[in-house]
Amino acid sequence: MACCKSAVSLFKRTFLNTHGQKSSSQRSRLSTGIFQDRGTVKEGRYSIINKSACAYATGFPSPQSVCFPSQESMSPSLRICYQYLNQTSRSFAAVIQGLDDELRHAVCIFYLVLRALDTVEDDMTIPLPEKISMLHNFHSYLYDAKWKYTESREKDRRVLEDFPTITLEFRKLAQVYRDVIKDICQQMGRGMAEFLEKKVGTLAEWDRYCHYVAGLVGIGLSRLFSASELEDPILGQDTSLPNSMGLFLQKTNIIRDYLEDQQDGREFWPKEVWEKYAQKLSDFAVPENLDSAVKCLNELVTNALQHVPDVLTYLSRLKNQSVFNFCAIPQVMGMATLAACYNNPHVFSDVVKIRKGQAVTLMMGATNMEAVKNIMHQYCKEIQLRIPMSDPSTTHIQEITGNISRLTLTNSPFVSRAYLSPVYLSCAMLLVALSWQYLSTLSQPSDEYIKGL
Repeated sequence: MACCKSAVSLFKRTFLNTHGQKSSSQRSRLSTGIFQDRGTVKEGRYSIINKSACAYATGFPSPQSVCFPSQESMSPSLRICYQYLNQTSRSFAAVIQGLDDELRHAVCIFYLVLRALDTVEDDMTIPLPEKISMLHNFHSYLYDAKWKYTESREKDRRVLEDFPTITLEFRKLAQVYRDVIKDICQQMGRGMAEFLEKKVGTLAEWDRYCHYVAGLVGIGLSRLFSASELEDPILGQDTSLPNSMGLFLQKTNIIRDYLEDQQDGREFWPKEVWEKYAQKLSDFAVPENLDSAVKCLNELVTNALQHVPDVLTYLSRLKNQSVFNFCAIPQVMGMATLAACYNNPHVFSDVVKIRKGQAVTLMMGATNMEAVKNIMHQYCKEIQLRIPMSDPSTTHIQEITGNISRLTLTNSPFVSRAYLSPVYLSCAMLLVALSWQYLSTLSQPSDEYIKGL
């Protein structure tokens, strides 16, 4: 049975953590993150920023919990939802704090609904016919005040056991938010069911799989941003660009996690590509096959980089600062991860990580479009310097990176802190605090991007 690196991987896998592995061969990739957190980007998939008093009071938020502003004004059921958010993904809990209250609540419930759906998909104890039925019908449970599932043995089973609390808060959301969440839940459930017994074969199937588990998250978040009126309606109407945002992060996670997935009996690299270089995908872990393995790796990195122009276009449309940070940081972390993976044989023998200091620098820097372009340009140049002339994908990646370099070429270096406004400095301080929240879990074993996203 093929397994699904599913949706909450977008929320969950976008930073760079490694969290404990599930014993079953099936584990979700929901990064996170446009939002990712594979513990996020082990899980990747990345986002951020906020006004939390906790960060100011302590210097850094506690790695054990995340404070949310104005909890006193929340209903008891909403407070419970935020507790579940913190328990299932502390990284994402920190990420959404910068969003305005109404949008933050909607994104919180969106995450928990997808986390519950993902927990069903991940649970190998549920008989396949029953699981398929649940995935297809899960969206309908949002309006069933009594529905819950108490037989799961998954780590995050609490979101299924207390699903009535989550759906209670779902039904309190404005209709425009509810419509988005229900629609994305329905589409994702169908996609998960489709790939339950199906491995990723062609590149078209790779794109389709990544759409279901990550692209839909990006589309749903974009629609929520527009519904909040913090962003223009066109952001939620154009599904192509947010889908590319999700595909970029999901593919980055899949590429990066080759070794871990092999160890857990999962395969997400498309057969159409790897069969050019090996008889079995597992052959790449054998040292004698390293040359072929790296060629395959480079071809997949080249494929993922094709989404960068769409990422830049999407980010350029954002108006709200907190939404921009939420979206931009996972993307620059994804670019840094691809640069670290490109032409790197260590992908097949170890976990390729971004250094903590590097991650903090990216999180503090990616707060405006010029800075994002500079960061993307820098990592694009790093890739270009390592392109091997004998690689089958050399010509293609030269064309793609050349285009990215042109799109990201600016006359503006990173802004010196001497010229930053007090508001920007406050945001930067919060980003540092939140970065500690993310990075403090890097060494902990756990399944929590942008995989961070």
